[in-house]
Amino acid sequence: MNSKVKIDQIPVKSVVHDHNKCVSEALSVAENLCMVRGVQLTAIRHQVLELIWGSHKAVKAYELLDLIKPLQNAAKPPTIYRALDFLLEQGLIHRIESLNAFVGCNCSGHQHDLLLLICKQCHEVEERPALKVMSALTQEFTNAGFVTHSQAIEAHGLCAKCTEDSV
Repeated sequence: MNSKVKIDQIPVKSVVHDHNKCVSEALSVAENLCMVRGVQLTAIRHQVLELIWGSHKAVKAYELLDLIKPLQNAAKPPTIYRALDFLLEQGLIHRIESLNAFVGCNCSGHQHDLLLLICKQCHEVEERPALKVMSALTQEFTNAGFVTHSQAIEAHGLCAKCTEDSV
């Protein structure tokens, strides 16, 4: 049995992505959530979050440090790691364990399990809820008597655009 998916079977997003709107909405959600939660989205935290949302690619802590230096000359690694810890605690970003990198969270309003699709060619990361998959996984954990604190599945491959481009 051939399990390969044909190129014409892969759904491709036909809507043009307005990244400025995407970033603006993510920052607005972050500001509102922090205000409601009574926590401070300081200038450095805001800048780190904005840099993470600069693309949908995973970014490493030291890359963030290099990017923030022109904005915060005194920034050191602990500055970045403290900001990342805060953003993770607030659910505003996700850590991609396999890459030791970070990406903005599309559903910051609540704790959630997720599937991260990581393109090996363009390095874009897509967050998917994958409700059926996560539900099945949760059932397996329950059957095993295993209590999870969080669940994330990372899949590496080619995104629809890169698959289409390679044809």
